[in-house]
Amino acid sequence: MPVLDVDVAVREPRAMAKPKPARSETVETLIFLVKLIVIVAIFRSFVLSAFSIPSESMLPRLYVGDYLFVSKWNYGYSRWSLPWGAPLIPGRILPHTPARGDVVVFEGPKGDEVAVIKRVIGLPGDTVQMKRGVLWLDGKAVPKVRLPDFTIPITPNYSCDAQFQDNAGGVPICRYQRFRETLPDGKSYDVLDRGYYADRDDTGVYTVAPGTVFLMGDNRDDSADSRFSPPMGMGLIPMDRLEGKAVVSFFSTDGTASWIKPWTWFTAARWKRIGEGF
Repeated sequence: MPVLDVDVAVREPRAMAKPKPARSETVETLIFLVKLIVIVAIFRSFVLSAFSIPSESMLPRLYVGDYLFVSKWNYGYSRWSLPWGAPLIPGRILPHTPARGDVVVFEGPKGDEVAVIKRVIGLPGDTVQMKRGVLWLDGKAVPKVRLPDFTIPITPNYSCDAQFQDNAGGVPICRYQRFRETLPDGKSYDVLDRGYYADRDDTGVYTVAPGTVFLMGDNRDDSADSRFSPPMGMGLIPMDRLEGKAVVSFFSTDGTASWIKPWTWFTAARWKRIGEGF
């Protein structure tokens, strides 16, 4: 039998691939931290962020020293949804109008870009006015019912003028008149009244312009809000400056804690305020 010639292709052995140089532990740590920062930034920009209460303008619902979570998706997204107001989002995307009574975090007026928290009172087209301390919305008085006085202990986080100071079982407190307001859509909340102040309790009629909201603090006589033009107040707030909606309190401290005394972190906590919703 004839022998067939077979051409055999002889392959030369491949060169061994050089292993990639191992990253140093420092480089790996830096990469991990960068990824973590990006993930946290995305989460707090578009899902949920934390906010602390620096002033008493939202008493009695919010105390100085309260910490709460703010949901970011309710009203859409704008540059103010991003850390430091990075101008990466033009205008407002996925916009939604808030409801009257919502407690919102927003970026303050131009030139005073700090996060602020107030309650939505008026929507575009509404008229808002204060008459003798009573809120009027679209020409009708908002029901205001007297409740028992609101009291709060005097602590490093909160004090008050002598005329509002009192004593409860040996504990110095602040005492204010409290009322319950109910908006036309049924939303109810408590407000404080320190007495009559002409510039706050008797105002002209405000007409809420398109694309804006009228915001007020629940502590009516100690709130720089939409009743006052900047720099005394906030004026009407454009909706693209809304950052999110307050959803739940997750911590609260009365200000007596010391970083070098860990046990005071627990004694200073106002445990009953944790978990309160809106």
